[in-house]
Amino acid sequence: MHPLLARQLRKFCGEGKAADLDGLTRAIDDAYAGFESDRVLIENSLDIMSRELGKRNRQLEEQLADKQRLMDQMTTSNAELRELNQKLEAARNQLLQSDKMASIGQLAAGVAHEINNPIGYIYSNFGTLQDYVARLFAMLRAYEDAEGAIGAPAVAQALRALRKDVDLVYLRDDIPELMEQSKDGLERVRRIVQDLRDFSHVDVTQTWHPFNLHQGIDSTLNIVANEIKYHADVVKEYGDIPDIDCLSSQINQVVMNLVINAAHAIAPARGQITLRTGTGDGQVWFSVSDTGCGIAPEHIGRIFDPFFTTKPVGKGTGLGLSLTYGIVQTHGGGIEVESEVGRGTTFRVRLPIRHGAGDEAEA
Repeated sequence: MHPLLARQLRKFCGEGKAADLDGLTRAIDDAYAGFESDRVLIENSLDIMSRELGKRNRQLEEQLADKQRLMDQMTTSNAELRELNQKLEAARNQLLQSDKMASIGQLAAGVAHEINNPIGYIYSNFGTLQDYVARLFAMLRAYEDAEGAIGAPAVAQALRALRKDVDLVYLRDDIPELMEQSKDGLERVRRIVQDLRDFSHVDVTQTWHPFNLHQGIDSTLNIVANEIKYHADVVKEYGDIPDIDCLSSQINQVVMNLVINAAHAIAPARGQITLRTGTGDGQVWFSVSDTGCGIAPEHIGRIFDPFFTTKPVGKGTGLGLSLTYGIVQTHGGGIEVESEVGRGTTFRVRLPIRHGAGDEAEA
């Protein structure tokens, strides 16, 4: 017991009860000692429990951190997986599109060949027929000149009546004109067939070859003429450019995609599509500009993403520009876009003149 407390108890109880007080103080001291022992035991127990709880908390925090890291990894992996799936889907669709274009190209080349054969001999026969008609007209003129020398008036009268009946003067003017129009029609068919063959040239062996870009653009414009003639006037501003090494059917497809997109951007109104070509920085470039609706700024960064489209459902797959971008990248080139809403869009494609030059430049 504390000395001050013991002295106060003695003072309160008096000296006569000192013996009883000593017993009380001893009992109190024993109780204090027991309480102190229990307190120390409790403190030790609490300290052990506190350390154990701290350890468990640290373990839980580590487990939570591990779970969070795992969740972050899973989120990242899921995002990467989605991106990979998207790329795989785009690659699959590009392969399907390439296979489709190859099949269409083979079919078109076969059809063009089959059409070209009869057109060839029809065109040849037509030239011969024109010569025959010219000879017949020459002979008819000779007969006319000889009419006056015919002694039998009845025969001469019959010839004049026949000439009037068949309207020979009209036939002389109309037949050559009809034949010339037919010849022009045949020539147009030949050009369309040749454009179809040029456009659908199938690079089965993936052989890169020199290609006249202007000829490719012209052929493609003829092929898609029906798609654009109701919506746009086409203006061509060609520069002086060399042939380029490329897979020509793929470059034709790029031109086709950009021109059709331009026509769709203008429709249903009527506008203008301008195609320009030129050279710069050791590359050949061509651009397709339209006076259409333009592309919203928030969409510019996504237009080359697979399956992205601003067209209504069912009006577009969102693969055209993605495939275009992939083809240009395969050729070691680049593609840029400038657009203003309400004024129009320009796509500019850059292509190396020689195969592999683009890769060397990047290296």
